[in-house]
Amino acid sequence: MEDSNRHKGMRKQLAITVENKGIKDINILAAIRSIPRHFFLDIAFEEHAYEDKAFPIDEKQTISQPYTVAFQTELLGVKKREKVLEIGTGSGYQSAVLSYLGARLYTIERHEQLYKKAKAMFRSLGLMGIRSFFRDGYKGLGEFAPFDKILVTAGANQIPEALKEQLKIGGILVIPVGDRASQTMLRITKTGENEFRKEIFGKFRFVPLLEGKNLWSEK
Repeated sequence: MEDSNRHKGMRKQLAITVENKGIKDINILAAIRSIPRHFFLDIAFEEHAYEDKAFPIDEKQTISQPYTVAFQTELLGVKKREKVLEIGTGSGYQSAVLSYLGARLYTIERHEQLYKKAKAMFRSLGLMGIRSFFRDGYKGLGEFAPFDKILVTAGANQIPEALKEQLKIGGILVIPVGDRASQTMLRITKTGENEFRKEIFGKFRFVPLLEGKNLWSEK
């Protein structure tokens, strides 16, 4: 797929739109200007890729609205070389943003088809530092814990205990929690071995966070 000057111009405008909505982190805005979002969408949506909207992808999932991606990322406060766990790889666009910011990224996807497509996309973009896993996101990645930051990109009906356990003390978990209709964005900071501080940041709507893995079989 081509990344033309026109695409780059649309990305620049998208970054301005997201900034006007309140995103201040210059590195996140630079990521939006740099990462070809149309690569992560079906070709049918290419002309709309730089609108500030969510779009459907395979497995009845979505690629999040760019503002939502930027908002969650800003709450997470990623610093270079931090060890970050992402639950819900999806299209891989959010993963690319985290990688652009310098995170040492571990990302989990429960849908095998999405896992394979995202992994191929990372390879084609040269994002070789992203470690992808076809796993149950509810369980996290205990063998690689603890993490500095954890980001969940699907709506949970409750915060998985495994994710809280896999945070470093001082670490941050950003997760939308609620029912299928809407979720509240939470930022959880681990202040002690079993102590957490919760902050609330408005309503959003994500696809649900489900347990288990979903094997892909071509029909």
